[in-house]
Amino acid sequence: MSDPSAPTKPNSSQSLPSDAVDRLVELYDQQVALLRARFDAYSEGRVDSLDLTHAVYPQITVSIPAEEAVMTSNLALGRVSTRHEFTTTITQPRLFRPYLERQLTKVLEQFSARIQVSLSDSPIPLNFALESATAGLDLKARQALPTYFYTPNLVATNDHIVDGKEILDRTAAMPLALFSAERTDYSLHRIRHYTATQPEDFQSYILFTNYQRYVDEFVVWAVEEVRAGRATHLVEPGGRVTGPDGKPSCDPIAKVPQMPAYHLVREQGRGVTLVNIGVGPSNAKTITDHLAVLRPHVWLMIGHCGALRRTQRLGDYVLAHAYLRKDKVLDHVLPPHIPLPTLAEVQLSLSKAVCEETGASPSDLKHLLRTGTVVTTDDRNWELAFEDYAVDLNKSRAIAIDMESATIAANGYRYRVPYGTLLCASDRPLHGEIKLPGMADAFYQERVGQHLQIGLRAIKILRDEADAGNLHSRKLRSFDEPLFR
Repeated sequence: MSDPSAPTKPNSSQSLPSDAVDRLVELYDQQVALLRARFDAYSEGRVDSLDLTHAVYPQITVSIPAEEAVMTSNLALGRVSTRHEFTTTITQPRLFRPYLERQLTKVLEQFSARIQVSLSDSPIPLNFALESATAGLDLKARQALPTYFYTPNLVATNDHIVDGKEILDRTAAMPLALFSAERTDYSLHRIRHYTATQPEDFQSYILFTNYQRYVDEFVVWAVEEVRAGRATHLVEPGGRVTGPDGKPSCDPIAKVPQMPAYHLVREQGRGVTLVNIGVGPSNAKTITDHLAVLRPHVWLMIGHCGALRRTQRLGDYVLAHAYLRKDKVLDHVLPPHIPLPTLAEVQLSLSKAVCEETGASPSDLKHLLRTGTVVTTDDRNWELAFEDYAVDLNKSRAIAIDMESATIAANGYRYRVPYGTLLCASDRPLHGEIKLPGMADAFYQERVGQHLQIGLRAIKILRDEADAGNLHSRKLRSFDEPLFR
């Protein structure tokens, strides 16, 4: 890699969040234009004329004096006890404008802070800014790219802030946000790959499911919402858009992605996104690792489970109050002895949604909805190893088993995204009712539509909580947090 010359770093202090974001947009556009000009020269073979100045991410810094720092707060913000500077690099400021303005406004309401926007020392990897452009290069030109351009730095692209690995570092400015620009860019590209939709289509309220039938029900419902004027449009994988006339813009995508996403879009991201994550905790971890950078207000899991108690019936609902994490996929960053707290706002919204959608009275609810511990496993054929599970199931007082819920909850906890799980019992493996095609079809026809509507009703309730500022629990904040949630 050739040594980049030090770029000119214009600094500007901003008094308004909107002004700060305007400046971020300006600097980011300038740097991407610089990168594009360098790449155009390279692709034309004009290597000797390349500008030695490399494109870098803009950054935003918040300075808070000690005398203005509040020791206690009702807000789920980082604690400030001495003069501190908090900083983060920023990518795609247009995409994140509402989030950035909202977070900066909260900081200014709580602290007497100075906002400064400048260029950072972090180079923008060519692949992230101009991914499609590099596809036209021949093999020799592609192989020589690292000599002239920065490529993604996997050492710096990590979750150290999220996982608390920088909690004791006082040698530099504190992190302002959970994700650096490069970590965010990494996930934005993965979102496009895994869901075949654009990050800007994602809404602030996300439902995860593990069955295509929920997707089919969601699309039918979403089209009616759009036609009734309660949403602007529906976006499906491959850029298929359905507007108020009910006519899709194109045929369905020929090759369905690994985890297709469907977006019922409302103004200001107030709609609902449904993601079919398929079966297994690996997919659940993968997609939540990336969607976390979009900072959704909440994500919920609605799917099927095996009921473990004799008193449960097929079609009964399970509200997870705790999780036994036998999936293991997050053990290296979140050991299984770390508890995952339930969030009151989410649990109450799911219970209320069940009552409202089913018409169940409070006394009837106990027969329809069971609360307790859900086991998540990485083995779909766990029944064949029941003896290995039996003691843990007994000790945990588990009421249901699935393959995704604990992973969704654990990554919600890691990434400070409110989470919850409402499952529906599709079989009772310990009591002779194994999921077979005929029984499953009858169950799906009866319950899928109702289950989806319960999830959507819960989202509506949670949207009201978010509007009132009551959704983002301080339970998810650690001792030494970035100011941005």
